[in-house]
Amino acid sequence: MAKKIMVKQIKSVISTNPQQRATMRALGLRKMNSVREHDDNPAIRGMINKVVHLVEVKEVK
Repeated sequence: MAKKIMVKQIKSVISTNPQQRATMRALGLRKMNSVREHDDNPAIRGMINKVVHLVEVKEVK
């Protein structure tokens, strides 16, 4: 079974560049405090690393 991670948006995307906004949309985060659950894989981790200043990540057991 794949590990899961919870990604929560903690900052606004108003002052970010278009690539970061697109990454947030691809992660499924559209509004402040929205939370999405994803599989923990290298593609998702790479997306999180691009917007690490905008999100909070928790591992789900």
